[in-house]
Amino acid sequence: MTRSLFGTDGVRGRANTHPMTAEIAMRLAAAAGRYFRRDHQDHRVVIGKDTRLSGYMIESALQAGFTSTGMNVFLLGPVPTPAVGYLTRSMRADVGVMISASHNPASDNGIKFFGPDGFKLSDEAETEIERLLAKGVSLSQPENIGRAKRIDDSGARYVEYAKTTFPRQLRLDGLRVVIDCANGAAHRVAPAVLWELGAEVIRIGTDPDGFNINDKCGSTHPEAAAQRVRETRADVGICLDGDADRLILLDEKGQVIDGDQLMGLIATRWAADGRLAGNTLVATVMSNLGLERHLESIGVAMERTQVGDRYVVEKMRSEGFNLGGEQSGHLVMTDYATTGDGLIAALQVLAAMVETGQKASKLGRVFTPIPQMLSNVRFSKGADPLEAGAVQEAIAAGEKTLGTSGRLLIRKSGTEPLIRVMGEAENRAQLKSVVASVVNAIEKAG
Repeated sequence: MTRSLFGTDGVRGRANTHPMTAEIAMRLAAAAGRYFRRDHQDHRVVIGKDTRLSGYMIESALQAGFTSTGMNVFLLGPVPTPAVGYLTRSMRADVGVMISASHNPASDNGIKFFGPDGFKLSDEAETEIERLLAKGVSLSQPENIGRAKRIDDSGARYVEYAKTTFPRQLRLDGLRVVIDCANGAAHRVAPAVLWELGAEVIRIGTDPDGFNINDKCGSTHPEAAAQRVRETRADVGICLDGDADRLILLDEKGQVIDGDQLMGLIATRWAADGRLAGNTLVATVMSNLGLERHLESIGVAMERTQVGDRYVVEKMRSEGFNLGGEQSGHLVMTDYATTGDGLIAALQVLAAMVETGQKASKLGRVFTPIPQMLSNVRFSKGADPLEAGAVQEAIAAGEKTLGTSGRLLIRKSGTEPLIRVMGEAENRAQLKSVVASVVNAIEKAG
């Protein structure tokens, strides 16, 4: 059976439009409830959300669907995605759910499922839930309908856990930190963690109104935080996205430190301390070639996966690695979390600043990036332009031109009729020419 609801990160779409309607959410919850029921009496599900207005609607629909199949629902309210993974395990729940469209605008929403181990579901599990939904779910008898309860201290539980990931002997006294929570799920917990560890906290993006999540703020729009860093002479800026599973860091000059540099920093430190499992970092095909070369120079291997943090996590779990992530800022540290956690990743960097006494600008420049270009080419639905002979010839010619000094990555988008053309090379002029040649061939074929 092919999946029609689940994409690369759960179910996502425009709120009140298929598939993000209350009806679909209720039926999906009922199907998931049947899928996750175990052979015991107390069937539990925890549900968290970000700050979108449509979260109320989706939350109520999920609650109805789960209780209709005998699941007891615990409503966490606005909490980060990694908090849902953590609390799913901590509360011995059968399933966890996060209502969020991550870095997307407020008009969108999404539903992500976590298994009892706190990790996101496999493709196989999502396919089976879709099969159950299509087949129709038998509902519980009246006496077996589940109950619902709101957990008022869910944020406080996560705050206390996040602090345990910071070295106990260290404090953030004397550090001035700008935190941009994207008016999203971490708007309360992230500033609280930083303040309780001793930092002087300057907040932006912490006043959600249901409509302003990710609006000109957060990890996808770090400009406002960068300006505040410069205005206040802060030591560092932390930019999270709407559900706080992604991090973009800013140094004391307001310059962006992306996920590749952050992974390079943490991998280098963990390897030196003997903490890097398998002496390997897991990244996606999009991570910069400069990162791979840096790691190679210090004896650390790099495994690449297809784009998507779920595929990074799957590789980490199957091979026993404990550090991975994406250039976009998803950093996964399975010693601490089951999914990307922007706040806990930021704490690793802050710990490095305190321990070394070095500024973020120095710590965050682990390697020199190889020039990278990315072009998106839209094509008409129908024939696959990548199968055209002229396109294949252009790709082959480009790869031959770049040789060992660069690389080409051509892939289809999983959500839109787009071909994504990414190239890297030490020679910018050569790179520009190769990418333009491939893009031109795709445009003619599509």
